[in-house]
Amino acid sequence: MLSDEEILNKKASTVFTKINKNISLTMEKEIDNVDTLEEIGQIPSTWEGSSVSWKEGQEWDKSKEMDFTYTNLDKFIRFSLGENAHFSNAMYDGDYSMTLDRAQLRKYEFVTKWLGIKKGTRIIDLGCGWGGWLTYLKNTVGANGYGVNLSRGQVASCRRNGLNVFLKDARFVKPEDFGTFEAVTAFGSFEHVASVKDYLDGNQDKVYADYFKHVYDLLPKGGRFYMQSMVFSKNMLPYDQFDINAPKDSDAYILALLTKHNPDSWLPYGHEHIIRIAEPYFKNVFYSSGRLDYIQTNKEWTKLYYKWNLKKYLWYASLIPKYFRDKEFRHQLAVLRIRPNRVCFEREIMDHARLVFEKV
Repeated sequence: MLSDEEILNKKASTVFTKINKNISLTMEKEIDNVDTLEEIGQIPSTWEGSSVSWKEGQEWDKSKEMDFTYTNLDKFIRFSLGENAHFSNAMYDGDYSMTLDRAQLRKYEFVTKWLGIKKGTRIIDLGCGWGGWLTYLKNTVGANGYGVNLSRGQVASCRRNGLNVFLKDARFVKPEDFGTFEAVTAFGSFEHVASVKDYLDGNQDKVYADYFKHVYDLLPKGGRFYMQSMVFSKNMLPYDQFDINAPKDSDAYILALLTKHNPDSWLPYGHEHIIRIAEPYFKNVFYSSGRLDYIQTNKEWTKLYYKWNLKKYLWYASLIPKYFRDKEFRHQLAVLRIRPNRVCFEREIMDHARLVFEKV
């Protein structure tokens, strides 16, 4: 006799298995030469770019950062987490007997309920990643989902799998682009809205206010917006204390390594920061911290990252020459090994906010 939790875990696995069967291109049938799609251009076949920061002299923009952070990891993530990876914090709510699939499904069910999403609902996902949420909306709910993203690798993956996704900056979507929507979501993409330069120039709040105004314009009065985002927490260090040459177990090193992974993104300071900036346009109707859940999600992802897959380990092997030639690139493998995001959550350098907003 299965326990209730075992039944739920099995149900979640079944749901995602059925979803994956509807995907037109599986990892086993990957077509490597289908890399050029309309509006996207040529997807690089090798690792491109360097993590040298704006402060160190490299110019950045969001397209460049999203390709560096996500397009470079496109094959690795799909080989590890699936063709339409669910690449955002799951919702365990403290119940760590759940499987990762069950916790991801719980998150999607939560958002569907709180945003009133049903069959036919028009919804846009800002920064849609590899399309895990959009795939759930399409195949399980029957909603009419749109996605926007600046990572060419992620957009190409979504397009190959039949999702309605466009190469566009999630910060600047207007009603003239795709019309208005009944609901809006952003699973982690808010972390990339502000840049390091925005923060250092004192423009972070202005950038956030412009973002919320754009979301406001996409929704009817009473329409809801779900977002989840990493945020800085009580043990955050000043930016000028980040040091990639500091001792490897120090907060200064961990934060510097984190910026090597996301070279041009700067987080909000707690969930209160987000709520305050959103207030002219939205009222906050739900908040919870997902910090502990993110630690568990990251642990489960790490197991999958190291799980045997021939294509994935061939991808690892292809990076060996670059590892020896490129000192900056070695930081990227340190990110995979050390998992600085998880360390920041464990040390309460960062927290994680789940928020539901309603347009006023």
